[in-house]
Amino acid sequence: MRQARREGKETPYHFIEVMACPGGCIGGGGQPYGVDNERRRQRIAGLYQDDRDQAVRCSHENPEVVRLYRDFLGQPNGTKAHELLHTRYTARPLYKR
Repeated sequence: MRQARREGKETPYHFIEVMACPGGCIGGGGQPYGVDNERRRQRIAGLYQDDRDQAVRCSHENPEVVRLYRDFLGQPNGTKAHELLHTRYTARPLYKR
């Protein structure tokens, strides 16, 4: 993208999301106010440990998810799954105050 801009070319992007949460998504925007880095590191370590301790660690192996697809959604990435589980973005006019 930077190279295209330097060369005066258009890019195919309409939106670029930058993720810069301390510690990655696990230390992201849902954190309580006033959380310092040490407490954030402890929380991250605890969440990773909880994940390691789980009997089912892959969502596609979760019996409830398997049953949901089998009984209701059908094929992963199929029409119904895509309609109900995927986000759609729509161009909107610029909001001006």
